[in-house]
Amino acid sequence: MSTDTPQRADDTQQADGDVDVDIDERGDAEVHARIDELEAELADLRSAVEDRPKKMVIIATKGTLDMAYPPLILASTAAAFGYDVTVFHTFWGLEILHEEHASKLKLSSVGNPNMPMPNAVAALPGMDELSSRMMRKRIADNDVASVEELVQTALDSGVDLQACQMTIDLLGYDEEDFFSGVTVGVGAATAFQEMVDADIQLLV
Repeated sequence: MSTDTPQRADDTQQADGDVDVDIDERGDAEVHARIDELEAELADLRSAVEDRPKKMVIIATKGTLDMAYPPLILASTAAAFGYDVTVFHTFWGLEILHEEHASKLKLSSVGNPNMPMPNAVAALPGMDELSSRMMRKRIADNDVASVEELVQTALDSGVDLQACQMTIDLLGYDEEDFFSGVTVGVGAATAFQEMVDADIQLLV
């Protein structure tokens, strides 16, 4: 005859309950620990985002005298406010960075509603050259920086002025044709990634 004392049902239930409580407590501890880890990671990400400078990317596609000013002025101004600025010049926008051509950019008279002359006159031979000379004189008389000066100011401000490699090849230019400090050999994929990472994207 066994002398073991039979375990009562309520004792068994109590033991099972203690195990369940222990498991629940361990589970809660693991959940809270994971939450703490995620909150720490989120704080690090927020800090990294807040600490990095804001970024602006401008795509410059036009190479006329009047359209050379907006991207350069905006770029230098943003850099002065602490932005990390990139200006990607493609197609005729590349003329802005061409050291020889930058001083010879022209203003189109035909179809320009802001030009003080009718299209019939603006279409006459030599009118674009005359309009461009008049604009350059007005720029100089009002102590406005030239295109070349604005390019240099942008470079001195840390703006990354990029020249589209496809356009360089298309127009038959050499890397030496551009202002010193201009980034050459840049493709569309690189420009696209710059835009993805930017806070502000502008097409000029």
